[in-house]
Amino acid sequence: METPQTPTMTAEDEARMIAALGQVFDLARGGDAPALAALIERGMPPNLRNEKGDTLVMLAAYHGQTEALRTLLAAGASPDIRNAMGQTPIAGAAYKGYKEVIEILLEHGADVEGASPDGRTALMTAAMFQRAEIVELLKAHGADPDAKDERGMTAADAAAFMAGRR
Repeated sequence: METPQTPTMTAEDEARMIAALGQVFDLARGGDAPALAALIERGMPPNLRNEKGDTLVMLAAYHGQTEALRTLLAAGASPDIRNAMGQTPIAGAAYKGYKEVIEILLEHGADVEGASPDGRTALMTAAMFQRAEIVELLKAHGADPDAKDERGMTAADAAAFMAGRR
């Protein structure tokens, strides 16, 4: 019995595949929920990552694309996969000020305390950028206002530090 051969890909085929994958990530950034749903239905993994480790959820969340985010999460995508820098979708949404995105992520089980490698939580990020509504939302979902990052700063410390820099 012969061992099946793995098909080889030409450089041109590889370039086309990379370009096509880039377009998939653009769909998440641009919020094309119907196109994402169709691709998932055809077998695309909902937790697909780009070269920076960003998932489709991360990109949809960071760009405020609520319908695309809902589509991906409904298809089984994780709300918590970190990118190569250790950042979470909820922290990205807190940075950008997208309250509805955070609500959607929390509804789908996102870890409200998921910290980046330096210990910074979404609550700290929201406080740092004076996003009071998001601070309250995260606290209402159990975010710890006394948590400290690697420098020993809490959310209140981060807010005070940034306020002093303005």
